[in-house]
Amino acid sequence: MRRGIPAEWRRAWSELVLRARQTVADGLVVGTSGNLSVRVGDAILVTPSGVPYDQLRPRDLLAVDRRGRPRAGTLAPTSELPLHLAIYDSTDAAAVVHTHALHATAVSTLVDELPPIHYMTAALGGPVRVAPYATYGSEELAAHTREALRDRTACLLRNHGTIAHGTTLRQAYEHTAQLEWMCHLWLTATSSRTHTPALLSRADLEAVSAKLAAYGQS
Repeated sequence: MRRGIPAEWRRAWSELVLRARQTVADGLVVGTSGNLSVRVGDAILVTPSGVPYDQLRPRDLLAVDRRGRPRAGTLAPTSELPLHLAIYDSTDAAAVVHTHALHATAVSTLVDELPPIHYMTAALGGPVRVAPYATYGSEELAAHTREALRDRTACLLRNHGTIAHGTTLRQAYEHTAQLEWMCHLWLTATSSRTHTPALLSRADLEAVSAKLAAYGQS
């Protein structure tokens, strides 16, 4: 790695690579599909285009500014960079995770919104919307995603996959995994030929949101 790279960037890159590899290990990504990024100050560290995650090394650190201009690294950034930049521009996100998770992608082809089948819907801000289809890497897809993520921390991309953000990379990843699990749950429940899944009401989700605000250790 070249000298002059801030230690904070190096630490963030190390975590980014580990989380990227975890998307493969957890079955959320196949090959080089999907991409991740993390914001460090006014820089955005992002996975490169077409490089298997198990081949990424410290010297491959790739950073751009909030407009996508190079800050560090020689590799080309992910083709979905416009998608990441749109999210950082319109939310307080500190990290973004995009995958082609199987069950979530399947659901994206079936509905315009993932029905609130589980109370963890509240953790993502409410029922998860499906952004209309647009060619990957396009400004059109970025615009659709920006709208689908309004007041949400995750959405589905029609015939494409998932996108989630968080205040940390860990949280963005957890939102992604939670969304994939809920999509799997919905597909499983709707496979019944004799029963229709019970869904939660807005009041149910609001009650959960209030409890989640105080969840965990102080």
